[in-house]
Amino acid sequence: MTAEPDSSVRSLLNEVAEQLTAAGIPHPQVDAELLLGHILDASRGRVQAMAVMGSSVTRAQASELRSLAARRAAREPLQHLTGRAPFRAMNLLVGPGVFVPRPETELLAQLAIDALVAAADPAPIAVDLGTGSGAIALAMATEVPHARVFAVERSPQAYAWAKRNLQEQRAANLQLVGGDLADAFGELDGRVSVVASNPPYVPDDAIPRDPEVRLFDPEEALYGGEDGLDVVRVLSRRARALLHPGGLLAIEHGELQGEAVRSILDADGWHASATHRDLTLRDRVTTALR
Repeated sequence: MTAEPDSSVRSLLNEVAEQLTAAGIPHPQVDAELLLGHILDASRGRVQAMAVMGSSVTRAQASELRSLAARRAAREPLQHLTGRAPFRAMNLLVGPGVFVPRPETELLAQLAIDALVAAADPAPIAVDLGTGSGAIALAMATEVPHARVFAVERSPQAYAWAKRNLQEQRAANLQLVGGDLADAFGELDGRVSVVASNPPYVPDDAIPRDPEVRLFDPEEALYGGEDGLDVVRVLSRRARALLHPGGLLAIEHGELQGEAVRSILDADGWHASATHRDLTLRDRVTTALR
């Protein structure tokens, strides 16, 4: 028997938004709507329409929302609560043990995709070094279906999430392997058109302010040595071996690291290094040509 509705959507959303505001959540109303949408299996727009129409939810649904809201107020990432993170046209599976994809990383994916589309090869090869959830590799594979995409991930926990996302997205042109990016895909040396990577780039002593990042993102996906660029140095060398002449390397980094990344690449013999800004006008991705 269906439970009798006892809580209005509008009042519940207001209640949760106030709770999240008090906890310092940056976008409390958005999070409240997304949490209720997760419970109801409804879009955020549908939840907003329900609030306007005076709709109600069951006692069990209201209780579940309050439980999730308490976890969000304790700064557990929204994506861990819903189990999903949007990235370009996809809605990826995420959770403990994997870095949650960020909107700013879509710039890295776009630059890689543009280079793949422009490649003269009828079946260009792309490599994602340190794929995490698989976001960048899957974006390349699904948006450039004539490309062949290879992705490597060292963390067993992150690899498991990437594998689940690959299975869900059904990207037959993507090959995922477990291993270290420093020696990945030796059989592809000199044949690759694009290498993309979002490596760990936070300096070891620069502890992130946001609890969602500091407490829940895997440390190996965050910290990159004293200056944050240890993995970038490895990437530079590995990508030079993988790429054919004229191939593109694209690396995400912190907003204050563009000049340092370009210096590393220039010293290693890369050409036309350039740093690109994200939608917030912060330096976010540096590219260079083999």
